[in-house]
Amino acid sequence: MNYLSTRGNAPQQTFLQILLGGLAPDGGLYLPEAYPHFETADLAALRGMDYRQLAFAVLSRLATDIPAADLKALVDKTYTTAAYSHGRPDSDFSQITPVRRLEEGVYLLELSNGPTLAFKDMAMQLLGNLFEYALEQAGQDINILGATSGDTGSAAEYAMRGKRNVRVFMLSPEHGMTPFQQAQMYSLQDANIFNIAVRGVFDDCQDIVKAAANDLEFKGKYRLGAVNSINWGRIAAQVIYYFKAYFAVSASDTQPVDFAVPSGNFGNVCAGHIARMMGLPIRKLIVATNENDVLDEFFRSGVYRPRGAAETLHTSSPSMDISKASNFERFIFDLTGRDAAQVAGLWRAVEGGASFDLNATGQFDRVRDFGFVSGSSTHADRLQTIRMAWERYATMIDTHTADGLKVGLEQREAGVALVCLETALPAKFEETIVEAIGRKPERPAGLEAIESLPRRVVAMDADADAIKAYIARHADD
Repeated sequence: MNYLSTRGNAPQQTFLQILLGGLAPDGGLYLPEAYPHFETADLAALRGMDYRQLAFAVLSRLATDIPAADLKALVDKTYTTAAYSHGRPDSDFSQITPVRRLEEGVYLLELSNGPTLAFKDMAMQLLGNLFEYALEQAGQDINILGATSGDTGSAAEYAMRGKRNVRVFMLSPEHGMTPFQQAQMYSLQDANIFNIAVRGVFDDCQDIVKAAANDLEFKGKYRLGAVNSINWGRIAAQVIYYFKAYFAVSASDTQPVDFAVPSGNFGNVCAGHIARMMGLPIRKLIVATNENDVLDEFFRSGVYRPRGAAETLHTSSPSMDISKASNFERFIFDLTGRDAAQVAGLWRAVEGGASFDLNATGQFDRVRDFGFVSGSSTHADRLQTIRMAWERYATMIDTHTADGLKVGLEQREAGVALVCLETALPAKFEETIVEAIGRKPERPAGLEAIESLPRRVVAMDADADAIKAYIARHADD
């Protein structure tokens, strides 16, 4: 399996060759040259597999340059009950991603039972082990540069802390996360973890990461890698749980299923798109946004109009306070029939502050062929949905999951199973949970007073050159 860039001006490479780098040299994102496809008979064989077996079956189609025995060992090391047992006491942690029935035909896919209580752990724990494996194979070290709006940072740091030959430089908006989210990251004292609180919004952080990645001289000299969802390894790992959930809620290998996905950076729902392209019978992918509704606007109108920092709102689902969806380029590449030249032109416009409209080319009409619909949610909607889930389902959900459930129920159709992806545990968003239902969410053992722990973080302006200089000073620590 070789991988190509969405912008068409980079050499094709294998899974391990692209794993550590993130962006392609031409600024594009990597995708398989052709999606491997599971036929109906293949799905029947997958149906009875546990999570580790399923992960191996999916990843072995995507990471063909990792020997089977090594890949199996990496998968078995990653997906253990011990690692994914931080959720609700009545969950079946042996399933790794348990499915909770809310009512007839409506399910919650629990993706938040990992060490940082967020769905990012599902991919990041594997990525940490893959990085360590790849670096040992190559005899190299790496400096990971990432940006987070809440959960990616802590998931990456918990996955990479103490790893040999790895340092993590994580940018986060100074005021864009909850106290719990900040504490998860900033309280880590590991010498290979560097937290930088940026005076700005998430999109400023993301722009700095891209600027550093596109400075090929700097990237090469300081051995920069990426763990944001621009990294194909992240997306590949997330594909697995769509297969697992599908088999959990369906009775046959041709039954259509809908998925409702809270989305800011488009990585989580992009994995669903990949799963669908690989043959999983997903009927609809329901994209749920918060008030930062760039993606909802596109799926309703065909116009992709990223907002500037001044227009990006701080909301009670902060991990989705994103106005430039990094992974959206992957979907547009497929939507345009893999026209790399067109994609490169569209993103030149986006990076110059412009928008684009796919109605003029007639390509927006194809969105429904790919199963995409969308909707948005407000703070009032979140409160109402959290309250409804608690009263009707006796299930406490976080703010982002509430966005997904609200939009998913709006788009639900009779006779089709609806799976809503849980993206975090409510403990991470205590203030809004209290506002919604008047009680604090329970916290897993050991996290009761995390906000009071000592912190290790530096604050910096949203200045790419200054942050690159900071990385240069610490790149060999």
